[in-house]
Amino acid sequence: MVLSLLLSTFLTVFIAELGDKTQLATLTISGTSNKPFAVFLGSSSALVFASLLGALTGGSISSFLPQVVLKSIASITFLIIGIRLLINSLNIDNDEKEDKENN
Repeated sequence: MVLSLLLSTFLTVFIAELGDKTQLATLTISGTSNKPFAVFLGSSSALVFASLLGALTGGSISSFLPQVVLKSIASITFLIIGIRLLINSLNIDNDEKEDKENN
C-alpha cells in the first residue's frame, strides 16, 4: 500500500513539474552556468525541502499567512532571481565582447 502511494505521488508531482516554474528556473540557471551537477543538486534539494514542508504542514501555513502574502513572497523571490540572472547574462555578454576585442 505504501508503495502505491509512493508511486502515485511521484508520478503526480513529476507530471505537475514538467514545464513548471521550477523546471524553467532550473533550465535557465543551468544554461547560464558551467556546473549542471551543482544546479541539479541545488534544485533537487530545494524541491525535496519544499515537498517536506508541504507534507509536514499540510496547509497550516496558510492559516498563519494569507494566500496573498505567500504569493507575494514567491513573486518577489522570482523577480529577484530573474533580475540576478539578467544581470549575470549581461555581464557574461560584456566579458565575451571584451575578450574578442582583446584578441
